[in-house]
Amino acid sequence: MRVETVKLCATVANHREGPKDPLPQVAFAGRSNVGKSSLLNGLFGRQLAGVSKTPGKTRTLNYYLVNNRCYFVDLPGYGYAHTGRSQRDVWGQNVTAYLLEEDKLRLVVGLVDPRIPTSPLDVDLVGFVRQARKPLLLVMTKTDRIGRGTLTQASARLGRELGTPSEPLPFSAHTGAGRKEILAAIAVALAA
Repeated sequence: MRVETVKLCATVANHREGPKDPLPQVAFAGRSNVGKSSLLNGLFGRQLAGVSKTPGKTRTLNYYLVNNRCYFVDLPGYGYAHTGRSQRDVWGQNVTAYLLEEDKLRLVVGLVDPRIPTSPLDVDLVGFVRQARKPLLLVMTKTDRIGRGTLTQASARLGRELGTPSEPLPFSAHTGAGRKEILAAIAVALAA
């Protein structure tokens, strides 16, 4: 898959307010500060998603129209964020509802940071995706920040702890490594 055109089409708190056309959707989910916006910008080949050092910057569902053929949906990060617990709970409910109810969802790209321990929230995400009967592509972000041996161990650990049949794909926003593989996996899911 080549990303030729992309534009932000909708920013909503609830997926029911999102685009109504029948185009398929690919959702990007992960804990706060895992690098979702950096991954999206890397896939887009341009800076569209807001990147911040402050966890929890994405508070809405952001729909990016890609090649006029599908939407990449940037979901709010889960876990720590500079906001109150009640607001975080609302975000969690909105993300869960999206994963369980959106019939145009073709793939969930779950992002994990291989440098830190697996969170119960990461386990919950995998469980929600399974419950929704959606395909899951796990992607390890920030992989340029650790050595190859450590990355190999982290990949095996994440696959084991999250109970996924295949190990996560590595991605680096800094070097672009993994971009082609992720876009190829997305293309396969959209064609299915």
